[in-house]
Order: sequence, then structure tokens, then C-alpha cells
Amino acid sequence: MESGAGKHWTEEEVKALLSVWSEKNIRKQLHGTLRNKGIFIYIAKRLQELGVCRDWKQCRAKYKNLKYEYRTVKYAHNSGDVTKTMKFFHDLDAILRYEPVTQLAAEENGRCPATEMQLNTSPTADSTQ
Repeated sequence: MESGAGKHWTEEEVKALLSVWSEKNIRKQLHGTLRNKGIFIYIAKRLQELGVCRDWKQCRAKYKNLKYEYRTVKYAHNSGDVTKTMKFFHDLDAILRYEPVTQLAAEENGRCPATEMQLNTSPTADSTQ
């Protein structure tokens, strides 16, 4: 399967990304890490093993887009709008449900729903690159 820079992610590619992202060590490294190029290089290599040819920038962009779309839908649901949906919402909910919202993220989007602050743990010291 060919995947270039301008190509859309197929459902199989997204599922592969979610399977790698759902691994505990990946989630732990991604949370609270600002300089995460190395993590996404590793994710791209893991995806390549699964037959998905994407570079680390594409993986990071898709990660960010999925996370943004998930939070948009989650906020809509918390506000009572259950009409807003996305394809991989339940998969992302399983991955992101226990991810604490940092103060910076809460200030950036101007809201901090109580349901997103389920486990308020301190960030790990895994941010070495």
C-alpha cells in the first residue's frame, strides 16, 4: 500500500496507529512530553512493521488531529450535544480517558470540563530525548 505526504489515512492505517498509541509505554512517553520527535520516529518504525508507510511528521500530525477531534466531540457530549460524533471515538476514549489535562491545555482552549480531570497525576520524568 502506497502512502505519500498528501494521501489521506486509510481506516486500516488509523487502526494501526491507534494500536501502537494504545500501548502503555507509548501513552506514558507521549503524555507530558513537549519534544517528542523521537517517540514519533519510533511510532513510524512500528507502523512500518505493520505495513503502514508513514513518516514521523505524518504520524505526529495524525495524532494531533485525532486528539483535537476527540476532545471536540467529548466537549460536545459533555455539553449535551450527542449529535457530534467521530469514527474512532470509543477507541480514543479508551486511550485518552485517563490522561490528565495539564493547566496549559486548559488555558489554551478556554475551558476545563471536570470530566477531563479524572486522574490528576503528576507528569512522568520520561521526557529525555
